[in-house]
Parts: sequence; C-alpha cells; structure tokens
Amino acid sequence: MIPRYQKVLFVLLLAASLTMGGILWHLRVRAHKQMLTGQTTAPTLAPEVAPTVQAMLMVASDTDGTIVAQERALPLPADPGARARALLARLFEVYAMPGAQHPVPGGPSGIAQVFLVPQKSTSSTSTSSEIAVVNLTSNFANSHPSGIQTELLTIQSICSTLHANLPQIKEVRFLVDGQQRETLAGHIDLTRTFLTADTAPPAESASPAEPAQ
Repeated sequence: MIPRYQKVLFVLLLAASLTMGGILWHLRVRAHKQMLTGQTTAPTLAPEVAPTVQAMLMVASDTDGTIVAQERALPLPADPGARARALLARLFEVYAMPGAQHPVPGGPSGIAQVFLVPQKSTSSTSTSSEIAVVNLTSNFANSHPSGIQTELLTIQSICSTLHANLPQIKEVRFLVDGQQRETLAGHIDLTRTFLTADTAPPAESASPAEPAQ
C-alpha cells in the first residue's frame, strides 16, 4: 500500500509539471505571434555616418626616402582613438595599392587598434599631450618588407600622420597583436617610444586634396 505522504507528493509534482507545461506553451504561442506580426523589442537604429573632413596623410616614398603630406577628404569619426585608427587604415590602404611608392601589403586590416593615453604633464602651463599605442596585426608585421629604410619610413609616416591630424599626440608606441615585438621586420626597434617631433619630416607643401574612396 502506498503511503499517504507519497500520494500527496505525487499530486504536487504532477500539478507543478502541468503548470510549467502551460506556461511554456503560452510563451511559445506568444513568441510565434510576435514573429508573424514582425514585432520586436529591439529599437531600429540608423547607422552612424562619419562626416567627411579634411585630413593629412604623411605618405612615404621609397624612391627618394621622403615623406610627403597629402591632403585628403575622408569620413572620420569624432572619437580621437577611432579617428586615429581610421587615418592609419587609410594610410595602409595607400601603401597596399598597385604602384604604391612605398609598397606594403596588408591594407586597412593591418591596423588592429589605436589607444590614446593621457601623458602626465611636468609643467602646469604645458598643453595636454597623449601617447598613442598603435596595435598592428601580426600579418602586417610579418609581411612587411625588410630593410632599415623601408621600415623606418613606415614608422615615420605612421607617427607623423597621427601628429598632423591629432597634434596632442607627442609619443607613439607599437604593439603587434597586443604584444611587444622586438622589431618591425628585422631592423627598426619596436620596443622603444617614438617622439612625433623626431619623426616629423621637414615642412613641405601638401599635394592637392583627393576625394575619399
């Protein structure tokens, strides 16, 4: 003979199972109706479009070892870190184009991130300054042509492009896939900090503006 408490427990479990089944069925029916009527709880957001602004790309040339300022109309975000990354992506795109004067494969995918870190001021009267931490991808670094001049030109063009558009950037440091790397492609030391004042080329006239592509 089944004890009374086991009968009560069985009835309670059966009631709980039936109740849970009813709740799940109700939720399934409601979700199906929402799918048919196209209802959604997430608001539809319009994609953010960056405004086109005049920017300066400092483009290297292997022919004579120079860096020339080229003015471009580019869609750039307002956030300084995102703007810095967009500028370098455009610079890398120029270097990956057929017939580039400073050919470096990889294109925009060669730049992973750019972080801007406030720099501690040693004087109360000095203007604010920042350190840019440029995180390159290993694919870009591994495929970069080896040579003192070509590596130096890449570093100089990166630093001077950042400073030309974001003058508060006074120093630049490099990472590769988030890690410190000894050299870019066997020659230029990437463990050091680069001063934008030292990498800036002599003042030259900017070439005519080119439309954004």
